[in-house]
Amino acid sequence: MNPLTRQYLLVTANYWAFTLTDGALRMLVVLHFHQLGYSPLQVAMLFVFYEFFGVVTNLVGGWLGARLGLNRTMNLGLVLQVGALAMLAVPAALLAVPWVMAAQALSGIAKDLNKMSAKGSIKLLVPGDQQARLYRWVALLTGSKNALKGVGFFLGALLLAWLGFGGAVLAMAAMLALVWIGSLVFLQADLGRASARPKFRELLSKSPAINRLSAARLFLFGARDVWFVVALPVFLAERLGWPHAEIGAFLALWIIGYGAVQALAPAITGLRSGPVPDGRAGFAWALPLAGVAAAMAAALWAGWPAQTVVVTGLLVFGVLFALNSALHSYLIVSYAREDGVSLDVGFYYMANAGGRLLGTVLSGAVYQAWGLAACLAVSSVFILMAALVSLGLPRHVAPGPAPTGT
Repeated sequence: MNPLTRQYLLVTANYWAFTLTDGALRMLVVLHFHQLGYSPLQVAMLFVFYEFFGVVTNLVGGWLGARLGLNRTMNLGLVLQVGALAMLAVPAALLAVPWVMAAQALSGIAKDLNKMSAKGSIKLLVPGDQQARLYRWVALLTGSKNALKGVGFFLGALLLAWLGFGGAVLAMAAMLALVWIGSLVFLQADLGRASARPKFRELLSKSPAINRLSAARLFLFGARDVWFVVALPVFLAERLGWPHAEIGAFLALWIIGYGAVQALAPAITGLRSGPVPDGRAGFAWALPLAGVAAAMAAALWAGWPAQTVVVTGLLVFGVLFALNSALHSYLIVSYAREDGVSLDVGFYYMANAGGRLLGTVLSGAVYQAWGLAACLAVSSVFILMAALVSLGLPRHVAPGPAPTGT
């Protein structure tokens, strides 16, 4: 097997294993603490540190990756997630809110170190003149990751029913510890280390293309999480009366389908019949997504059958959101510098984490005050903002040299 392909598969396997535990942990926390009587806003606040430290980690983690190598930041992410899971394996009486928020903070640091390392590694494993191959590899990595996140949602609901909260997190910690040991042994050393050690002041991107793409990403992921993270699971449980196992299975299947569409994005967006998509495609694909969110909000306000609106709307939203997300994921890897790629990728995923943080807080607050339809209306506005920002993205950016501009 080609050494580059072998490293790609190792990076992907690490990312898969981490994502499985991340998705399961998210569902475990939402369902367990909702079952204990926490309000939607209180459940959302449990994830605030998770998302906040994701913002910080992506910014600082990109700098660390350029100085230490992406293999080390990826392995650090794995071991921190093991620690976060172990923190939650304490007796139920000790699971106070500050303790859970601290564990979620550690998990947020771990998740974004792992994601930044995986996405940055792909840039270094594909020659700069093979943009179509880069698009396919990024789409496959991202799509398979999200499919496994869906499996993690389902796994989290099942483990909660079978092993209880403590047993579930212990089982996941043991599995991920084995993956971490394998990664230490087999992952290529010094992958992604910059030739010149970047200074801390270089954390902020100087590339207009990356700055605009990062802003679009912030609005795009805020648009998803404002209704998906807290509002939707609580709505399915409270308003529609779904049991926890069914909620976990439904959200798992949605994420799995979403990941499959991401993996197929190069074919769907016309890669076989034309060139790789450029920045303007971000505008074209965002507009119908905004329309779907707005239509779902209007239908719920008009009193249409809630279950039909939510289930059908979710399917359409998932397809379009997956295409938008896959397109963004390709563009950031394409725009990023090869020398010190983690700096650009880390800055971009800092914006991604900022969107998740904003969406998570609003998901609990808006749902508690006005309901799911209002969350969807906010989602539509956010997507429109992402579309407008995308108008400023370049049509094509030549790979290789460091981006310039102010």
